[in-house]
Amino acid sequence: MRTSGKQRVLVTGGAGFLGSHLCERLLARGDDVLCVDNFFTGTKDNILHLMGNPHFELMRHDVTFPLYVEVDRIFNLACPASPIHYQFDPVQTTKTSVHGAINMLGLAKRVKARILQASTSEVYGDPEIHPQPEGYWGRVNPVGPRACYDEGKRCAETLFFDYHRQHGLEIKVARIFNTYGPRMHPNDGRVVSNFIVQALKNEPITVYGDGSQTRSFCYVDDLVEGMLRLMDAPVAVTGPVNLGNPVEFTVRQLAEKVVDMTGSRSAIDFRSLPVDDPRQRQPDIALAKETLGWEPLIPLEAGLAKTIAYFEERIREGLA
Repeated sequence: MRTSGKQRVLVTGGAGFLGSHLCERLLARGDDVLCVDNFFTGTKDNILHLMGNPHFELMRHDVTFPLYVEVDRIFNLACPASPIHYQFDPVQTTKTSVHGAINMLGLAKRVKARILQASTSEVYGDPEIHPQPEGYWGRVNPVGPRACYDEGKRCAETLFFDYHRQHGLEIKVARIFNTYGPRMHPNDGRVVSNFIVQALKNEPITVYGDGSQTRSFCYVDDLVEGMLRLMDAPVAVTGPVNLGNPVEFTVRQLAEKVVDMTGSRSAIDFRSLPVDDPRQRQPDIALAKETLGWEPLIPLEAGLAKTIAYFEERIREGLA
């Protein structure tokens, strides 16, 4: 593994929302990037602007099958991340998290690469502790409809730490909280993209429950900066490290803000809360501040403005 200079970096799930932004940043800092995606939720539209870069390569591949390439670093982001997508084929979702982790860890072991797992705040389930620190083990329903994602990601974390202990692998585990920004899938069922698309079309804003449940929204540029700092941190900094914005909003507050910022005529449509939907979600980022010198810088209103502009263009083009 190279320790300095240009890195050969593999990004699984690289054509997805978060992966495409990460590929962009890696190229901007001079790395060679191999983007791997099976295009279940990722799209070539997200990376079209990178295709002409001689340091960018795209490979269609499913991480549930082994991959044989030569790289220095691996960012393992491959997995559908919204309930609509990960519940569409829950068995495949679990396979992507578990078999995908095994295959990428096996690759990292073979080529002696440092590897980062994109884990999730969903490992905390519907938490009894608020905000959630990394030392909290979580409250997850292992047999519920969200378990394919929650437990798949928890198992992936287990595998990462077992490879670290058993084989001395250089690992990093990032627990990612709600992230938003341009290139979100317009139909992924997440509140930011849902609310913006509905508001721009003057359709009812769908709020599940009474809207009092809380979320903490991190703009994608801040999140990618946190991931890069974690990957570049000393070997001893393995994580898990929470990456997210600790500023908490209710879902109803978000809906009202989106309606106001878009000038929409949309009314709020309250519906039943989905099974196992967490009531509170807020990261404790003390560890990220201490070990990475990282915290989010982009306030919600500024991030929403950029995201709204993106979806306005998509709607004009008939793509959302």
